[in-house]
Amino acid sequence: MSTRQPLSDGKSLHHRAEGPVTAPPLLLGPSLGTSTALWDKVAPELSVTHRVVRWDLPGHGDSPAGLIGPGATVADLAALVLALADSLGLDRFSYAGVSLGGAVGLQLAVHHPERIDRLAVICSSAHFNGSKPWEERAALVRAEGLAGLAEGANSRWFTPGFTVPELVEDHRTADPDAYAACCDALGAFDIRERLPEIGAPTLLVAGREDPATPPAHLREIADAVPGAALVEIPGASHLAPAQCPEAVLTALRAHFDGGAKRGMEVRRQVLGDTHVDRAQARQSEFTARFQDFISRYAWGEIWTDETLTRRERSMITLTALVAHGHYDELAMHVRAARRNGLTPEEIGAVLLQTAVYCGVPAANSAFAVAQRVLAEEDEATR
Repeated sequence: MSTRQPLSDGKSLHHRAEGPVTAPPLLLGPSLGTSTALWDKVAPELSVTHRVVRWDLPGHGDSPAGLIGPGATVADLAALVLALADSLGLDRFSYAGVSLGGAVGLQLAVHHPERIDRLAVICSSAHFNGSKPWEERAALVRAEGLAGLAEGANSRWFTPGFTVPELVEDHRTADPDAYAACCDALGAFDIRERLPEIGAPTLLVAGREDPATPPAHLREIADAVPGAALVEIPGASHLAPAQCPEAVLTALRAHFDGGAKRGMEVRRQVLGDTHVDRAQARQSEFTARFQDFISRYAWGEIWTDETLTRRERSMITLTALVAHGHYDELAMHVRAARRNGLTPEEIGAVLLQTAVYCGVPAANSAFAVAQRVLAEEDEATR
């Protein structure tokens, strides 16, 4: 589900939310001169597993221009993002941002580490080559507006022959004063000395053809942030999510979607290495997506939900399998129930309950399966 929010009341950033409200939150930050449209080819896919919230810079898209003024800093923008997160009830969230949006992510990770779960910095930098070029650009925009600067957007943003007209139009129609204030923020930004303090798992994504923030800028961050990973995208310039969305999406999914990894850990804990190794060995190209679905959703989201204990989940699972006559799966989950702490007597009590609500024939077959599994386990421990 996607919801485009009404125009701001003048006190907060405009945003667009997509995905299940119960999914892990992921905020997406824009580049200077663009809007939420920068993420059009990436956000819908990310919203399958996350509550994705895109936001507009002040004076860009539908955000009010008056949220910042001359002399603005990246810290000011980060404060606006935190206010947006607070208004949405998001105490902790993952974050990805492009260029200026990426600088906001670095600012948040250094100064508000308790709010950031995982971080991705795309075509950005820990500094933007000092204040002079940004002072000059800000003065130009304040004097002449954005029409002339927008004419050169394609060469700054994309490789030759590629364009996204909607983004160029975003640049042309942004508020000049707010744009200039964002230039002030970029000129004053330099967080290089603080990078080693970042504790959130961090991904850096560089466009190999990016003239604004070349790969060396992302490598500098990757070298300084403990445990950071770096991905370079061939053929991508400054607005990589718009130009190479598939490559960016692949990198972000691997970084943010920890459900599959966590799910595999839980799957092994509950079902045992032998079973999981056997299932993995049987995996084919045809079944790979199904196996990923099981690890990501069943084990990475359902079984990791702490609302119920694993003992309780085992009891529910045994009952459901008896009700549907899935006796091969039942054998596997009898073993899992023992790993989750159920005694043979408790398993027997669950199956007796199924006789009342699922039928005596179903329970009879279930007792036969459980008795065989428990006998095998007893024999194996002698």
